[in-house]
Amino acid sequence: MASDATAVLDAARSAGVMIATAESCTGGLIAAALTDIAGSSDVVDRGFVTYSNAAKIDMLGVEEQALQDYGAVSQEVAIQMAAGALANSNAQIAVSVTGITGPGGSDHKPEGMVCFGLARTGKPPQTQTVQFGAIGRTNVRARTVAHALNLLLTELQSPS
Repeated sequence: MASDATAVLDAARSAGVMIATAESCTGGLIAAALTDIAGSSDVVDRGFVTYSNAAKIDMLGVEEQALQDYGAVSQEVAIQMAAGALANSNAQIAVSVTGITGPGGSDHKPEGMVCFGLARTGKPPQTQTVQFGAIGRTNVRARTVAHALNLLLTELQSPS
């Protein structure tokens, strides 16, 4: 995972952008992966850990209606989290995650379902949902971090 984070940091330096994260189900693990690498402060602006709905609203400006209509684990909320991270930071790119790490879940939102948001200044936001399956809380969180880093890297390496 350190090599993934290093690649993201290098790509952010090359693109001349700062990164922000907005995390629910990972509780700050994406930001931790990035900041575990010495010198990352030149491209990592901040991370928001917004585990509760109130934190999503207060810190990121997620609309309460979106939480009521779609639930915290939804692409609609993931996109608002990423956009809110951009709006409330000095970053030009932000990734967000919200999901069901387990145990538990429902038929509609099963364990291992994670919604990702990606926002970059000057580009339309992106969102996707990944079903990691009921592989256990630790594994879902680890795969979520890896996927989020890959989303950042892919976007940073694409033409701006």
